[in-house]
Amino acid sequence: MMDTGDTSFILISAAMVFLMTPGLALFYGGMVRKKNVLSTLMHSWIVIGIMSLQWILVGFSLAFGTDHYGLIGGLDWLGLNGVGMEPNPDYSATIPAIVFMAFQMMFAILTPALISGSVAERMRFPAFLAFMILWATFVYDPLAHWVWGVGGFLRNLGALDFAGGNVVHISSGYSALIAAIVLGKRKGLGKESMAPHHVPMTVLGAGILWFGWFGFNAGSALGANGLAGIALVNTNTAAAAGAVAWAIVERLHRGKSTILGTASGAIAGLVAITPGAGFVTPLSSIVIGFIGGMICYLAISVMKAKFGYDDALDAFGCHGIGGTWGALATGVFATTSINSAGADGLFYGNASLLGIQALSVLITVVFTVLATFIILKTISLVTKLRVSEEQESNGLDLSLHGETAYSEFV
Repeated sequence: MMDTGDTSFILISAAMVFLMTPGLALFYGGMVRKKNVLSTLMHSWIVIGIMSLQWILVGFSLAFGTDHYGLIGGLDWLGLNGVGMEPNPDYSATIPAIVFMAFQMMFAILTPALISGSVAERMRFPAFLAFMILWATFVYDPLAHWVWGVGGFLRNLGALDFAGGNVVHISSGYSALIAAIVLGKRKGLGKESMAPHHVPMTVLGAGILWFGWFGFNAGSALGANGLAGIALVNTNTAAAAGAVAWAIVERLHRGKSTILGTASGAIAGLVAITPGAGFVTPLSSIVIGFIGGMICYLAISVMKAKFGYDDALDAFGCHGIGGTWGALATGVFATTSINSAGADGLFYGNASLLGIQALSVLITVVFTVLATFIILKTISLVTKLRVSEEQESNGLDLSLHGETAYSEFV
């Protein structure tokens, strides 16, 4: 039975999640050098275009269509054929199927855009476009089906992912790591300054992301109800804990707390709470966010330097590591007192949920790493992945897009 309150809430939530991708553009755009800011913004903006079309043409059907062997949805909803104004009881008994589709589309837009942070300042635009289309179709859509689709094998296994720990953050984070390694380091890394050119832009982007995340997590309750309320409170709480944790650890490690770090800590907390937002208590979300802020700081400030990969804007350090912790933490802190459709975790007497979560993380990581590597190598047979040295030194804004963000007198 359609409910106008639920429908209004999910329409608003979809709009909030949409805003996260322009927010991500600002978050990433401020962190690059000024000669690459427009090319970095372009990554998120072109993904809005590509993925909006891909999702309507094939993506939604592959992710949520009739199940085939627990691995992929069928082609029955190609071009939204049969996705109408009546609710689909399998996914959203109180909102129109077309509204559920639109809400899910915003996740499908944001996820590939997250990967762009790892390849900033050095990837050719045609190669980037090809990568986004192939990655969405062969990585995101199947994963969304495994975890959220009726009949999906990870869903059937009992894996819990309220709003996209596996589907959004682990998949984009580990793909980002592989993309950074395949492309290689930026020219002059370690020798010349790669400092962010506009920290206020990044902080504004982080604020928009935090705001949009309320739609991301609370909207995943798919109704204007108590579960949405819990998810919203958990989201804010984990973000707050992540921001505080990062500020503390950064001060202990480096002697000063920075605004760039505190904003990054909030994002780390948001990533960490995403899989468990509708399964854990607000007190648990403090722990999840705080630990998320700490381990993402260590991944970015210690592990990246130790292993020497050039994840330019820390997509792996934030989303890969934060998402992995969040999925495992859901296996520890989930409780049916919050969500009877979920399961109890380790702290509530059910150790097996942690095992299921760990297995789902392992499967997601192995699949995304292999698929991303194959996609990039396939594209490299057809076109070069990386800009020339000259283009890289001139900056991608001018060499790839023929425009500059700031005229010289600014």
